[in-house]
Amino acid sequence: MRPPLLTCGVDEAGRGPWAGPVTAAAVILDPARPIPGLTDSKKLTEAARDRLAPLIRERALAFAVAEASPEEIDRLNIREATFLAMTRALAALAHAPAAILIDGNALPKNLPAPARAIIKGDLTEPAISAASILAKTHRDAQMKVFCAAHPGYGFSQHKGYGTAAHAEALSRLGPCNIHRLSFAPVRSAREAMSAASLRRKA
Repeated sequence: MRPPLLTCGVDEAGRGPWAGPVTAAAVILDPARPIPGLTDSKKLTEAARDRLAPLIRERALAFAVAEASPEEIDRLNIREATFLAMTRALAALAHAPAAILIDGNALPKNLPAPARAIIKGDLTEPAISAASILAKTHRDAQMKVFCAAHPGYGFSQHKGYGTAAHAEALSRLGPCNIHRLSFAPVRSAREAMSAASLRRKA
């Protein structure tokens, strides 16, 4: 039987990293199957997120995860790429929501239902909390796969964020094909590698 039309929570993971996609999730929770412990994914340990993510997928009325690639981030900018990932997640839901709650202070255009942006909504709205957990765990798993494909950068540890270890790897290896070339530290590392190459050829 078709479930009732309910509110969908939407959140993203990976706006700040220097590498990898930005990921968004959309979740319609089932009021009859509550999930204790939902909160902002950043407030949870990795073990807690990994425990909650399968519960969300099992108990939600509908959920979807989508992303925008590093190339799309470079072409559109991170804000618009985040909105793109959100609209893709909403479009992939098995059931259309009656209302949409999005974490943050701005909304994508042309959403499929009335929507409201909620600052720190991942702390106050369980559906947004659930979306934040699915987006985060999905992206973290991807970064571990990228780590195997691009050894030396430490993606499985820092998940593409701008840590000292990541900066050192960038200066040593230069950007790889999942780096966001429009981000200043990556752009600087690429320019430094190009300059060093020219000096060697001179």
